[in-house]
Amino acid sequence: MIKVDGCGLGLRSDFLLDVAESKFQPDWWEVTPENWMHMPKLFEKAFEEAVFSRPTVAHGLSLSIGSVDKLNRKFVKQIKTFLDRYNIEYYSEHLSFSSLEGKQSYELLPVPMTKNMVDIISDRVKEVEDIIQRNLILENATYYYVPYSEMREVDFINEVLEKSGAKMLLDVNNVFVNSVNHTFKARRFIDEIDKSKVAYMHMAGHYFDEASKMKIDSHGMPINSGTWKLLEYTLNQIDAPVMIERDNNIPPLTELAKEYKQMKKIVKRVRNA
Repeated sequence: MIKVDGCGLGLRSDFLLDVAESKFQPDWWEVTPENWMHMPKLFEKAFEEAVFSRPTVAHGLSLSIGSVDKLNRKFVKQIKTFLDRYNIEYYSEHLSFSSLEGKQSYELLPVPMTKNMVDIISDRVKEVEDIIQRNLILENATYYYVPYSEMREVDFINEVLEKSGAKMLLDVNNVFVNSVNHTFKARRFIDEIDKSKVAYMHMAGHYFDEASKMKIDSHGMPINSGTWKLLEYTLNQIDAPVMIERDNNIPPLTELAKEYKQMKKIVKRVRNA
């Protein structure tokens, strides 16, 4: 098993061809399997050089762990092939659903936070883990609509993690965004989450939408001061690797490196306190 530690960055095709020539290298990379399983030959050599030179984790988009559809076992087997090929131990996905009646929406849709859904997700986690032969890691997702629910988000997540045995990808930005949109205290969420389950953490950017009066998890903006402060609060409680996720309006690698170094300084300051 390759150890993942320190600070990471999401590897994107936008700057992939610049990685080899750059003096900047993160401690580890995160890759999205769906974007690389059938990559153009143009990127294949550069991709392999990057992921074999640094520890790498995988973060999926279309597993749809919260769906009531039958699990797409063929897709999960393709994921396992990808993980095995690139010697990737960590595979994370979103605590949401994206498919219905076999059709993929490519959106991360919210699940009802109920006891029944805890059971459904837990059974699917075990089915996925049987195929990939790894622990599945689930991320707290952003949501803008709350389906019928019986419990708070933090309680729902804790129950899913406990019953399924899955680990957690704690997205600090998602906690911040959800806390504002759904009026709960972000720090209380961090206080109450099962810290023993956290495998690694995400940082990302968001913006405020005037029309809806909601914060939007865009992954297309620099990380704001409130999210940086919440990260520092979180690092004082949770000792886990952390990375930056940028999916839209992707700047040059040199600009991302500056934000990465800002995160690295925060992590170092907290760890050495």
